[in-house]
Amino acid sequence: MTTLDVSRAELALLVAYLNKAEARDKICRAIQYGSKFVSNGEPGTAQNVDKSTSLARKVFRLFKFVNDLHALISPSPRGTPLSLILLGKSKNALLSTFLLLDQVVWLGRTGIYKNKERAELIGRISLFCWLGSNICSTIIELAELGRLSASMKKLEKTLKENDKSKNEQYLEKAKKSKERSLALVKASIDIVVAVGLLQLAPGKVTPRVTGGFGFVSSLISCYQLLPSREKGKPS
Repeated sequence: MTTLDVSRAELALLVAYLNKAEARDKICRAIQYGSKFVSNGEPGTAQNVDKSTSLARKVFRLFKFVNDLHALISPSPRGTPLSLILLGKSKNALLSTFLLLDQVVWLGRTGIYKNKERAELIGRISLFCWLGSNICSTIIELAELGRLSASMKKLEKTLKENDKSKNEQYLEKAKKSKERSLALVKASIDIVVAVGLLQLAPGKVTPRVTGGFGFVSSLISCYQLLPSREKGKPS
């Protein structure tokens, strides 16, 4: 392939990536929390960027609650323990509720919904739902990593050291383990972000800490949405 062909292929991947509404939302999220980190809660340009980007992201999430509502009523994969099924459904219910209530917050900030006090209360309830969904996600990822680790050790007993890199089943499990480890880190970081937004620990989780953690979480989300070819294969 010529340099021009490679450039076209890479540009096509970038266009496909940016055409995803989810990818644009996460890029805006990185801008939002990066601005929060810079402003540290102080009035100014950075805080204005934070607020305007936050409002813009709510438009990206219109009717997004339907996704988790669908996941809530969909059957779980066979072999999943009941405890993990219940945690997964709780996560879907909490996230769907957060996204639904977030639409009311958007209506309040645009002036369509006139009751500002109730809109603020609904916004706080929605953030508690998001906090709960991240706690569920953290527990799920920890449990799933434990299950993966046990199955990989069991598989290792039947494989020689040199066979690991050639065994498709082992490589697939290793890939899933890396993906779940990253998802665990993201969910754990988002718990801190939610605590900061709710001001549950204002002395420790300041706007700058919230912004920093949120920015890192956003970068992880952007990476997770990249085409698998771009992430590379497990060694």
